[in-house]
Amino acid sequence: MALNPVNPDSTVDTDAIRQIVSQNFPESLDQLIALARIPSVAWESFDASKVQESAEAVAALAKSVGFDDVRIATAPTDEGKQGYPAVLARKPAAEGKPTILLYAHHDVQPPGDRALWDSEPFEPELRGDRLFGRGAADDKAGVIAHISAVRALEAAMPGHGLGISLFIEGEEEAGSPSFRNFLEENRADLAADVIVVADSANWAVGTPALTTSLRGMVAGEFEIRVLEHAVHSGMFGGPVLDAPLLAARLVASLHDDDGNVAIKGLLSKEEADVDYDDAQFRSDSSVVSGYQLAGTGKLTDRLWNKPAISLIGLDMVSVAESANALIPSIRGKLSMRLAPGQDAAAAGAALKKHIESLDLRGAHVSFKLTEEGSSYFQDAENDAAARLMNDCLRDAWGTEPVNTGIGGSIPFIADLKELYPSAHILITGVEDPDSRAHSANESLHVPEFEKAIVAESLLLARLANNGLGE
Repeated sequence: MALNPVNPDSTVDTDAIRQIVSQNFPESLDQLIALARIPSVAWESFDASKVQESAEAVAALAKSVGFDDVRIATAPTDEGKQGYPAVLARKPAAEGKPTILLYAHHDVQPPGDRALWDSEPFEPELRGDRLFGRGAADDKAGVIAHISAVRALEAAMPGHGLGISLFIEGEEEAGSPSFRNFLEENRADLAADVIVVADSANWAVGTPALTTSLRGMVAGEFEIRVLEHAVHSGMFGGPVLDAPLLAARLVASLHDDDGNVAIKGLLSKEEADVDYDDAQFRSDSSVVSGYQLAGTGKLTDRLWNKPAISLIGLDMVSVAESANALIPSIRGKLSMRLAPGQDAAAAGAALKKHIESLDLRGAHVSFKLTEEGSSYFQDAENDAAARLMNDCLRDAWGTEPVNTGIGGSIPFIADLKELYPSAHILITGVEDPDSRAHSANESLHVPEFEKAIVAESLLLARLANNGLGE
């Protein structure tokens, strides 16, 4: 079933690729289940040896599909700590052939509260069309999609000559603290004409998507102090509003009456081509009955092209330990997502100015930025790789793909663009709106997973045959 890898005018046999992927799919699924059994959480409070075990399993998979140059590597963080292990594998390009870099990550989120799971988080379980388990979707499915696509390419087009580099990170869920240093240390080995980041989601089951925009983000912590120490709420309550009450005023100031972010100076766009069905969004996001959604405009613009801000942490006395005392101080953490094109440093400065300019009755208020990440936008209509990827998605699914934004952020995309400015970046998806990545009962839609492998296999084959046709 070999295809001619030499003649640039030859076409890729889509049916042959689909058949190869189908024949190998039971093996792909078994490999995903085995990889998802490894609790590779790259957080200091978890067993780091499991991340190493996961990296070794990925390295073995890379060797199984013909990578000879395979190594497990780490790089230091900016604070001097050693990062978690990544896997780097390479097949050099033949003369005149492009090189493609395939990225995914093998670390996963912590499982969270076991009581919220219907099955063991690290014992993947098939129920109907879905595979449940931590990492089954995010992002070990991305890892196996890459491995399976390379396997299909080797079977369909031996001697294809396409350069392929595999970069499977081991700490994405921990914020990729050593990512930039890893890029710098392995810059030559990671250089590519096309970079595929398999860490996003499709529009819906049955409808594939290419992610063409990502929101940026900033995060920061505020502290409010009213008293030097706690005092009796009956003896001193009234003249003194304690720290949590003033924190409520701070948090309430972040949005206007419609629920739009009220920080001055932030970009806000209305340019989404598609919209999210209201009822479907309510179901996917699990909002309670009767809840009024925040903001104005299309739901997709609110998710992709406008800022959003959340209170994601609050340090104060728990209800179980509460006493009749005024609470002297409180600390909270804010996370803000930014419209594509928004400068993260400027957004952080705007948030800091907003908080420090509030009238909180003279309470001592401080705010420090703790994290920032750049947004991303791709003009898919004028990008040769994006057009090719959309063709592959269309052929794999048999339906028209959608160019979507993602409300979340992948800050390292900016690092890739900076170090490899001429590379085409493709952000593809193995998840769907019900995958519940980062949540209990994370799952992967198995038939969609097979289609994702077909699409990536077609991409590799078409790049091997014709490059980007530029």
